[in-house]
Amino acid sequence: MEKDLISKKELLEMTGISYGQLYRWKRKNLLPEEWFIKKSTFTGQGTFFPKDKILDRIKKIKSRKEDTSLDDLAIMFGSTFINGILEKDHLVERNIVTEVTIDFYINERGEMEKFSFEKMFYLYILDKLFESGKINLEEGKVVLKLLEEQYPKFKGNEGQLLFIRKLGISSCCLISNTCEIYFENDIKIIEKLSLSDLTEELKIKLV
Repeated sequence: MEKDLISKKELLEMTGISYGQLYRWKRKNLLPEEWFIKKSTFTGQGTFFPKDKILDRIKKIKSRKEDTSLDDLAIMFGSTFINGILEKDHLVERNIVTEVTIDFYINERGEMEKFSFEKMFYLYILDKLFESGKINLEEGKVVLKLLEEQYPKFKGNEGQLLFIRKLGISSCCLISNTCEIYFENDIKIIEKLSLSDLTEELKIKLV
C-alpha cells in the first residue's frame, strides 16, 4: 500500500505545481477529496495521494488547462454529467459522432430521437472504431452488445476495451486497469481504448 502512495512534497516536486495550485484544483473538484489521504509521519501528520491516479490527473489538467476552463475540466473529470441527453441531430451537428454511426445504431436498436450519456458513450466508441477503419459494421454489432451488457459494471471505474483478431476471427472484451492479460502469439490486438479517457473526451465535447 505504501508504495502506491506519494507524499505531497514528492508530488509537488515531481509535477512542478505549487501548493496553491494543488488546493485550488481540489476546491474546483478537479482532484477528488478522497485522494487527499492523511497519514501519521515521524514529523506529525502528512498528506498522501494514490500515486498513479493523481499523476495521471495532473498530467491531463496541465495539458488541457490552457484551452479549457477549470470549471469545464471539473465537468469532464466528474463522475456524473448534468444535462447528459442530446437529440440525434445535435450529435451530428456538434461533430460528436457521425451520421453513419447513428444510422448503424438505429438499424440495430430501432428509431431513437434522444440519447442518454451512456448511449452517447457507446456511439462515441463505435464511431472511433468505425472511423479508424479497424472494424466493420458486423464487428460493430459485437462491440455494441458487449458495451450494453458489460459496461454498466465499469461505471466510475477505469478500464479498457480490447478488440482482438485471430485468423480473421474477431472478438472484444472489457478489462479493468488492474488486470494483466496475456494472449497467444497468433492473436493480434487491433485496438485498445481507455474507457476513462474516452469518457473525459466525450464530456468535454458536450460542454
